[in-house]
Amino acid sequence: MNVVEIRKDFPILQQTVNGHPLVYLDSAATSQKPRQVIEVLCRYYETDNANVHRGVHTLGTRATEAYELAREKVARFINAPSPLQVVFTRGTTESLNMVAYGWARRKLGPGDEIVTTPAEHHSNLIPWQQAARATGATLKYVPLQPDGTISLEDVRAAVTPRTKLMAIAHVSNVLGTIHPVREIAEIVHQAGGILVVDGAQSVPHLPVDVQALDCDFLAFSGHKMCGPTGIGVLYGKKRLLDEMEPTYFGGEMIDVVELYESTWKETPWKFEGGTPIIAGAIGLGAAVDYLSQIGMQEIRNHDLRITAYALERLREVEDLAIYGPAEAERRGGLVTFNLGQIHPHDVSTVLDAQGVAIRAGHHCAQPLMRILNVPATARASFYLYNTEEDIDALVRALRSAKEFFGHAVG
Repeated sequence: MNVVEIRKDFPILQQTVNGHPLVYLDSAATSQKPRQVIEVLCRYYETDNANVHRGVHTLGTRATEAYELAREKVARFINAPSPLQVVFTRGTTESLNMVAYGWARRKLGPGDEIVTTPAEHHSNLIPWQQAARATGATLKYVPLQPDGTISLEDVRAAVTPRTKLMAIAHVSNVLGTIHPVREIAEIVHQAGGILVVDGAQSVPHLPVDVQALDCDFLAFSGHKMCGPTGIGVLYGKKRLLDEMEPTYFGGEMIDVVELYESTWKETPWKFEGGTPIIAGAIGLGAAVDYLSQIGMQEIRNHDLRITAYALERLREVEDLAIYGPAEAERRGGLVTFNLGQIHPHDVSTVLDAQGVAIRAGHHCAQPLMRILNVPATARASFYLYNTEEDIDALVRALRSAKEFFGHAVG
């Protein structure tokens, strides 16, 4: 994997910010897009732009073929048994809400349990809060270990025969923790429940095989894996997708419409009412091509090297607190930290002045911030285009921030 050559594929990285070369360390929020994806989007709009599944003219046929080919590419990428188990959505958030509304609200009732963790992104927490409130189900939490991991013993203790659904992130967007999804799935299935996995931070960075993981649903977003914004995926086991009700209704998702009742198309099209995100899906297919050509194991190996180097260098910065597992092998490609008593927003502002882009805030994980006993954190996240030199620039900028806010450190 030649990172120098890979960086040439990303036009946005070839710029300066505030007089410094851009060091982009916010890929957990959104990744940058390679020229290969941008060109596919332009080509679609320039040569094939038409609605799908409707017109029988040439442009409509070409657009439909490209849209459905993208579904096939995504299915292969995550090793789904069939493209019919891949639903295009607007992103991870919509995918998780579709399960909460279309499956959980129909299947849960008083006395049933939903299990999750206090480290979840709000998108994998609030839908289950609302589902529990609407159905009378009980929401339960698996506690976190001091290093931000969870123990399988605690999962076994939390999951009971009343557990109908467990929801968990494959990789934490704050702590970077990689959770043992396959083992969790086995525990949940033995109790008769289903497992919903937030794959927003794992699918872009790890080889993900839904059949090996045996998850029941997997949600992820295109924009975190070199694809366009506004496109995402919900994978589900066929039986469960067939049981789900659509969450919105209109053209194209119907089979027969009468004046007083209607019927739906088969999965996955019953979930894609109206004009779908055509260009986004085609762009996501191009992103899958790009990542597959490099190799997801190569990308994971690169993440490991960069994360290990980042942990080593960041530990050299005095008064820097790092959150999450100590070992790179137990993390995704990110490091979350605080610098003394300096507010993360102030740290981020000083870093931005030196061309270093990081994330600062609660990262849509307010319950986790309370557990960490901090109002917010700073986060540096890495991807296939980042180098050791980027980490060195981050460390230099942090030391500058420490000097600037010297009275607030310690």
